[in-house]
Amino acid sequence: MRASRLLSLLMTLQTRGRMTAQQLAAELDISVRTVYRDVEALSLAGVPIYADRGPAGGYQLIGGYRTRLTGLSGDEAQALFLAGMPSAAAELGLGATLASAQLKLLAALPAELRASADRMRDRFYLDAPGWFQDADETPYLALVAAAIWEQRVIQIRYLRAGRAGERMRTLEPLGVVLKSGAWYLVARARDEVPADKAAEAAARQMRIYRVSRIQALETLDARFERPADFDLAAHWRAWSEEFEARLVRGYATVRLAPHARELLGYYLGSAVARAAERAASPPDSDGWITTTIPIESLQHATGALLRLGTEAEVLEPPELRARIAETVAALATLYYSNPPHSSPAC
Repeated sequence: MRASRLLSLLMTLQTRGRMTAQQLAAELDISVRTVYRDVEALSLAGVPIYADRGPAGGYQLIGGYRTRLTGLSGDEAQALFLAGMPSAAAELGLGATLASAQLKLLAALPAELRASADRMRDRFYLDAPGWFQDADETPYLALVAAAIWEQRVIQIRYLRAGRAGERMRTLEPLGVVLKSGAWYLVARARDEVPADKAAEAAARQMRIYRVSRIQALETLDARFERPADFDLAAHWRAWSEEFEARLVRGYATVRLAPHARELLGYYLGSAVARAAERAASPPDSDGWITTTIPIESLQHATGALLRLGTEAEVLEPPELRARIAETVAALATLYYSNPPHSSPAC
């Protein structure tokens, strides 16, 4: 336990630079007295820790001292390689950098941990896109990533969804997110900023752009200050929840056979499947349940529920039940009233 704590203190100083005893105690969740004892132990072990006395003092490592990564556990070494996403890194323009970093890490690991990391890399692989769909084509992703890293303003020509056409946007890029094989840019807009500062703050809204819809991109000379309190992961989670909530336009009452319950998440998404399970009635003698699910629109729900075939029945709303009945009738007419069209002779 103490060896792990000493290594944590050493790595904290190595990555954070000068820190006071109080800061180290708070960071490592130990007492200040324990910090004093641990620093003394590291010094006796030959680690060059320098102490500045006085109110503005603190501890730091002398002369860029770096420790080898011999303190990694087997699980930690495996996790480092399991967390890597070589295909995503390559798309971001970091493929060579990632490969170089992994080689350096492997060289620093003891032989037994190196073998463990190699086994993990050989046995686990991340394939981000969903089944039956390709990853987005993102020719401008590397430029977006570089602008994010350098805090450079970009100007893009963006193809909006549907028939909304293209628009020019001037953005402060803050981060990218990979979601089911699609890359999304989180940015703060700088378009048409009003003169007064209050309106300017309101105009610089956080927005989400699908990177594959960027038709052209120019990196400008202007730089921007990244918001100190911006948390990419927290912002994405909040936006995703709001986006899913906006998609709900109503609810449908349906009966589902046991097999349909298994397929619901696959065809309509995990959020719909969870909602169905929460609202489900006790199964009848044949295992069917009655439940309520959120729907985006009558058209979307018709197509999605028809994929469940005879394993699902819509009870309400009547408009959705009628649309499904009309679609089934049209299919019956297509298949039973007309002979199949023969292929032209070769």
